[in-house]
Amino acid sequence: MSDVDERTQQLDYELGAEISADTPARLKALGDPLRQLLLDLVLERAMSVSELAARVQRPKSTVAHHVDLLTDVGLLQVVRTRKVRAMEERFYGRTARTIVFPSHAHDGDLPFFADARAVADLAAMASNAPATFTMRSVRIPDEAAAEFCERVTQLALEFSRLPRGGTREFAFLAALFPTTRPVAERLADPARSPTKKAAPRGS
Repeated sequence: MSDVDERTQQLDYELGAEISADTPARLKALGDPLRQLLLDLVLERAMSVSELAARVQRPKSTVAHHVDLLTDVGLLQVVRTRKVRAMEERFYGRTARTIVFPSHAHDGDLPFFADARAVADLAAMASNAPATFTMRSVRIPDEAAAEFCERVTQLALEFSRLPRGGTREFAFLAALFPTTRPVAERLADPARSPTKKAAPRGS
């Protein structure tokens, strides 16, 4: 196995590379911090409503409502099912690793854009100038975080040393910090993981 494969988080389900938040329903769904957290948790592994509820310490009925909403707008999918007594338990995963936002979303009330606006002028992102903004939350060891911090620092230095030119100034903003959000626990026994794949939506 290559170094790249060893250092890349391997999900236990398949998902697309990108999905666009190009509808009012998707943008509205992404405006809720709890839904954002649920989407981040299943980027480590597929999880059931019961598991998600335990991680976020919310009632199952509340989490089920948010999961159903995210599924309805195409941001979550049922990736596996398994029988628990007489009931069928569903395991959910994201439909895509990256969510792409239209430029007009920067003027809305999405929490991560609101945080960034406190230190950056994201209105400029609506222009034709090259611009990007992303925020990811993952569970990694402290040693990996320290290594990544150094890489980000070196990238910032590389940016600052670029030859000057053009008619527009660009800013580089990066941060890496620990959060207080719950994280997904790995299954201790892989045999506990459900194996029945869900049928594609609409089938």
